[in-house]
Amino acid sequence: MIDLFAGAGGLSIGAHHAGCEVRVSVEQDTIACRTLRANEGLHGAVIEADVSTLTGLALRNAARLGPTDPLIVVGGAPCQPFSKAAYWVEDGDEARYRQARAAGIAMERPLAPTAVRPDARRTLVEEFWRLIFESNADGFVFENVPSIKHPRNKPVLEGFRTSAEAAGYQVVEVTANAVEYGVAQARQRVFLLGAKRCNPIAPKPTHALKFEAGRKSAITAGEALEGFDHPRFFEPEELVIGRWAEHLRTVPPGGNYKAHTAWAGHPSPTFVTETRFWNFLLKLAPDRPSWTIAASPGPWTGPFHWSDRRLRTVEMAALQGFPNNYSLAGSRRDRVRQLGNAVPPPLACRMVEAVLAAVDR
Repeated sequence: MIDLFAGAGGLSIGAHHAGCEVRVSVEQDTIACRTLRANEGLHGAVIEADVSTLTGLALRNAARLGPTDPLIVVGGAPCQPFSKAAYWVEDGDEARYRQARAAGIAMERPLAPTAVRPDARRTLVEEFWRLIFESNADGFVFENVPSIKHPRNKPVLEGFRTSAEAAGYQVVEVTANAVEYGVAQARQRVFLLGAKRCNPIAPKPTHALKFEAGRKSAITAGEALEGFDHPRFFEPEELVIGRWAEHLRTVPPGGNYKAHTAWAGHPSPTFVTETRFWNFLLKLAPDRPSWTIAASPGPWTGPFHWSDRRLRTVEMAALQGFPNNYSLAGSRRDRVRQLGNAVPPPLACRMVEAVLAAVDR
């Protein structure tokens, strides 16, 4: 296997657990490359490079593979160009709409910009496909955020799929929530699974939030974080101080800023419901899975730990399904960014297994 846009290595870990041999990981970010190299045996040779400068032949050579040796290429092209933030309304229109709605004032919801903001990273999906084609891969796993299916972004996804099918790949699209595949976190992602010999079969969910025959119970945040609330894992940045610190302390587990609204029955409300983003002062509940871990959270953006502090990076890794002994390079901000951008390894494992089964059939 070759991992492009490897980041913190979530796809590689999943592929390793699926039974693949990861020969090469390609990543442009220097700190992420340090992370990959620090976890020997999982990521193969680490190439620090822009994928647009590489060729399929160069990748096969780096992986010590001949022209016909079996190969699966995996990767999650940078999701920022396709995230909601890339087409969110500007100039405060959305906030004014929410405030008016909360006050019972009729107001037409503002439209998002019709034009896509220029972002050179959008072309990296094309580069991903080019390297699959040039390397004559037997199969591939492509991962991105659900908003890549938004009408402004869908041509990119459909263009990739159309090119792959024209080249002889059979492709299946899967929208998956990590919590349904053994991850203690609600994190939705879109995958394209492709193989030459036959159509990959979308993997069935193994876990459920509510009882469902044939499925296990979803893993809770409390289960995933057991043992990490120990002084040896302390990080100075976890301490919460400042304007809303006291408000956070009185938000119940599983709640958010709405605990301080008249809607929630607060005797001295500070906020009006629906005027803040839902993850403002958002706090985990130990008996439920976590919400999505963000790559660049604001100072008051959750999820926070139920004990009124920020999550430790080892806890974020656990909520993503990374191995407990996995080493992450860089400052806390660097580690949070890497984890927030990562594919949960248990979810990656199931997707790679589906392609591997199609390739080996």
